[in-house]
Amino acid sequence: MAAVSMSVALKQALWGRRAAAVGAVSVSKVPTRLLSTSTWKLAQDQTQDTQLIAVDEKLDITTLTGVPEEHIKTRKVRIFVPARNNMQSGVNNTKKWKMEFDTRERWENPLMGWSSTADPLSNLVLTFSTKEDAVAFAEKNAYIFHV
Repeated sequence: MAAVSMSVALKQALWGRRAAAVGAVSVSKVPTRLLSTSTWKLAQDQTQDTQLIAVDEKLDITTLTGVPEEHIKTRKVRIFVPARNNMQSGVNNTKKWKMEFDTRERWENPLMGWSSTADPLSNLVLTFSTKEDAVAFAEKNAYIFHV
C-alpha cells in the first residue's frame, strides 16, 4: 500500500489534484512495478497540444558537431537512387535515396598495395527515405550537393 500512496503523491506533483484522483482508481488494477515517472510524463505529453518554435534564419551547427573543418568545408555529396541489380529481378534496394561523399586524396600503400585515405567520410553512404530528407540533411550540414 505504501507504493500506491507514493505513486499517488508523484502524480499529484506531476499533474495536480484532478489527475491524481483519476489515476488512483487505475492504480489498483495495474501492478505497482509498472508505474514509473517516464510513463506518466509520456502520457501527460500526449494529452497536451505540442507547439513548435519556428526559426526563420538558418542555424550553423558545424561548431556543435565536433567534426573538423576540413571534412565539412567544400564537401561535395551526391544524392541518388541506386540502380536495380541486373542479375536479380527484384527492385527492393531501389526504394531508398542514398547520399555518397566525394572521394578525396587517396594513395597506395607500398607494402601491401592497398589504397588508403585520410578521409573518414569518403567510404560512408547514408540512406534516406525521401529525396527531401537527403537534401535537408545536406543543407543543414553545409554540403555542396547534386541530385
